[in-house]
Amino acid sequence: MASERIVIAGGGAAGFFAAIACSEARPENEVIILERGSQFLTKVRISGGGRCNVTHAALDPRTFSSRYPRGERALIGSLHRFSPEDTAAWFERRGVRLKTESDGRMFPVTDSSGTVIDCLIYEANTAGVQLVARKGVDNAARNPDGGFTLKLSDGSATNCDRLLLATGGARAASGAQVAQSLGHTIESPVPSLFSLHIPTPWLRSLPGVSVEEVELTVAGTKLRERGALLITHHGVSGPAVLRLSAWGARVLAARHYKFSLGINWFPSTPAGALGEELRSRRLSQPKRRVASSPIAPLPTRLWEQLVSAAAIPADTLGTTLSRAHTASLVRLLTRTEVPVDGKSLNKDEFVTCGGIRLQEVNFKTMESRIVPRLYFAGELLDIDGITGGFNFQAAWTTGWIAGRAMADAAI
Repeated sequence: MASERIVIAGGGAAGFFAAIACSEARPENEVIILERGSQFLTKVRISGGGRCNVTHAALDPRTFSSRYPRGERALIGSLHRFSPEDTAAWFERRGVRLKTESDGRMFPVTDSSGTVIDCLIYEANTAGVQLVARKGVDNAARNPDGGFTLKLSDGSATNCDRLLLATGGARAASGAQVAQSLGHTIESPVPSLFSLHIPTPWLRSLPGVSVEEVELTVAGTKLRERGALLITHHGVSGPAVLRLSAWGARVLAARHYKFSLGINWFPSTPAGALGEELRSRRLSQPKRRVASSPIAPLPTRLWEQLVSAAAIPADTLGTTLSRAHTASLVRLLTRTEVPVDGKSLNKDEFVTCGGIRLQEVNFKTMESRIVPRLYFAGELLDIDGITGGFNFQAAWTTGWIAGRAMADAAI
């Protein structure tokens, strides 16, 4: 069979992985990546604080897929076909050694996203992929022969036999618009990973303070997440907040990011045990100020603010702590209620919920069930994961499957 011309719209992780997989499987194909921006792989560069959280380790496909608030069922079979282990092996074979951190996140041993970028660009060039920057796909029309005529952002036009849309999430609306014009349904996009704005003065006076494990809840919902919390200049962030925002993306958007957040600072310690600890200090630490005697592992600065928020005078000693003040402090330690009045996008991990409706895509090939020869990969799909390498893995998996399917279909 004659070679085909395959255009991939989007020069991110999914687009590059698809292009490389397609070209390596069938080198005679002409594979072109069209990137609207001036640089390729920009999200890879900034992810993980510039380190690139490539994937997450040591989870079977079913457990791994459970880390996706949207896309869990669709990804189970896909992750069997190209797993996190396959991702790690793919990069290792190409000279990018990965390391696994204590929480399961995997990074290049260089701690530099540049290592991943250099690898992907080198492999694309070696495979003969054409890389074209500053040229996006604005429109796609189906041709009688089954291919597409593409109108590009510089005013030019080109044809292709197969088209892969891998343009990313809500910040790159062009891919969704092209898919919609071809008959696809778009689930409305909203942010998925973000930190929370909290106007409470005492909390905002503690930027940089972190707690290893808290439990967060949202009043009036079933949302509940445990994990590390980081207090920022504007409110709170950290893994617990990011996971809460992922699972609650649509619920919180519907509330316009205004709600009451509950924080349990001691999720593994019953309230009764905390009360008993405070009462025992009347004997063990009678002359110590309550405000300067935190219960581990709470940081001293945070403890001081919680004691103050419980209306306990700063000079209160262990022996003079009243029952009423003890009860008030225990209530705050197990459920501090603070108002949320907005959000901040996490620049390193920006992800959106929403995109191409999953029922309209064949996940064995990533081909459209509506338009033959049209494929999808990456965040343009209505798939998003919690923080920890899950979103990149979805990009690697769907990109690889799409690339191999396009090559196989051309035979």
